[in-house]
Amino acid sequence: MKEQRFVMKCGGSTLAALPASFFDDLRHLQEQGVRPVIVHGGGPAISETLGKLGIESEFVNGLRKTSDAVLDVVEMVLAGRINKEIVRKIGQSGAKALGISGVDGGLIQAQPVANHAEIGFVGDVTDVNAAIIEGIMTMEYIPVIAPIGIDPAGQRYNINADTAAGAVASHLGVERMIVVTDVPGILKEVDGVKKVLPTVTIDEIEAMIASGEIYGGMIPKVRAAIQCIQGCVSEVVIVSGEEEAVLSKVLQGSEAGTRIIKSE
Repeated sequence: MKEQRFVMKCGGSTLAALPASFFDDLRHLQEQGVRPVIVHGGGPAISETLGKLGIESEFVNGLRKTSDAVLDVVEMVLAGRINKEIVRKIGQSGAKALGISGVDGGLIQAQPVANHAEIGFVGDVTDVNAAIIEGIMTMEYIPVIAPIGIDPAGQRYNINADTAAGAVASHLGVERMIVVTDVPGILKEVDGVKKVLPTVTIDEIEAMIASGEIYGGMIPKVRAAIQCIQGCVSEVVIVSGEEEAVLSKVLQGSEAGTRIIKSE
């Protein structure tokens, strides 16, 4: 049987709030020989820490403008506090995790984004050293990856967690990604009742954003999920981490959350 593996992307604040049952499900999967890989964000915690330190931070088209001072905090929060909190929680459940950032071993190679002049040290992924992740999985640990990139000159970059997760999945040859959020999926109103759409294409999502059916805080979540569809990744499943055994459900093909696919 082919080893079953998946890449999961989760916001740092979402992961911190997940119930113990979520981590029990993760442990259960690991015991069955499934190989999860986690890529996490941590936007709210970064904003909170920047505020405490009195460092100005602004957003340009949804991406954080990253100066040297901001970059230090991004690395401190993502690769430090959030990464270790996730590793600790997984460990408490009885599963085994090992936390690294994209800087470790040159895991995530990056280059400046096109508009770096206005946005600072924000990077696009150029390569992922998948052998490092494979090695951690061979040792039967769950890799927990903080999305900081590095270039050949040693410059660090703040990488959008969704972009990083998609690149990690693609370089591992994983076709399906799971995005864990605090919503049960993409909701559509049918006869006055909001229902979770089981499957939706990227074109349908764009139409729903244009029509206002997808609005507010759901727009960045959905756009983020779409960013994960790159390279080998052909579908992304948006699920709520609150749902009982949600990872197992997705892997077994049971109905859970919303599957976003390229096209019909």
